Amino acid sequence: MGPVRLEAITWDRLGDLLAERLLDLKPADGGSWPRIAFDGAPASRPGDLAERVAEVLRPHGRPSLVVAAEGFLRPASLRLEHGHEDVEAYYNGWFDTGALWREVFGPLDPGGDGRVLPDLWDPVTDRATRSPYVSLPPGGFLLLHGPFLLRHWFPLDLTVHLSLTPGALRRRTPEADQWTLPAFERYAAETDPAGTADVLVRADDPRRPAWNG
Repeated sequence: MGPVRLEAITWDRLGDLLAERLLDLKPADGGSWPRIAFDGAPASRPGDLAERVAEVLRPHGRPSLVVAAEGFLRPASLRLEHGHEDVEAYYNGWFDTGALWREVFGPLDPGGDGRVLPDLWDPVTDRATRSPYVSLPPGGFLLLHGPFLLRHWFPLDLTVHLSLTPGALRRRTPEADQWTLPAFERYAAETDPAGTADVLVRADDPRRPAWNG
């Protein structure tokens, strides 16, 4: 397979085109809520793109709920059990995927009630957020963003991966978080998100993205 052809685009235009694509998207399981992942390292800012798409969907009368995977971190006692810079723990143990299945994806299964918990844990206070459940009407979109999303077999109807070259990832990752870089190398090698996502966005230059259309 040859290299993927990417076209330059603006972030605003990218948000418009992705929203247009979502308007015709039907859940693969026959349910009522399309589920979309915006996958990428924090340095690629996948949440910004998810928010852009949500803004574009709103005037079309299609509600959406933006959920950050970082809102489902495990307590510090579990995340940091082996130290503050343990790559294996970051890759396999920081995110409470069980809670994401239970509180986010489960209510959006066919026959679900659409009541989603938007976040569970505040990493700053290391306490439960106590956020109220949000009712997502039938036809509404789940826009989940965060790292490593394509390795958990989540029931996703469209996947968007924001890709950074190793050099760009290193430059755009704060010094305090440089220790996480091997986890993203492992993710690329084991999961190949750039090759498996439905939509690939190259975000090396934060002002000039490119995508595979």
